[in-house]
Amino acid sequence: MATLSVQTIVETGLETTYANAAGGGDTFPNTGQEFIHVINGSGGDITVTVAASQTNASNGAYGLLTKSNAAVVVTAGEERMIGPFPPGAYGNTGTITYSGVTSLTIAVLTVKKY
Repeated sequence: MATLSVQTIVETGLETTYANAAGGGDTFPNTGQEFIHVINGSGGDITVTVAASQTNASNGAYGLLTKSNAAVVVTAGEERMIGPFPPGAYGNTGTITYSGVTSLTIAVLTVKKY
């Protein structure tokens, strides 16, 4: 499991660096502004899951609410942007797992705030 660095998109551009997805999953620092870009270069679909750290919350008007993990199917040969991830639901460290990692690359991105 690797900790992925957050890369900031700025006015002058960003040459994104992609990491190979780790078989045991990856983590990333999460402030709620990050999103992940996943590229599936394999011949099969891969599910990318970001785990919710807070799965239940009680709300006076609605009762018990359940937050599911964010699970996104990245179709073979395609890419997906996933996120952002509110820290109240996903924590300050996001945890990502994959149904497969062959030819799967990932980057964690954010946009510069002014």
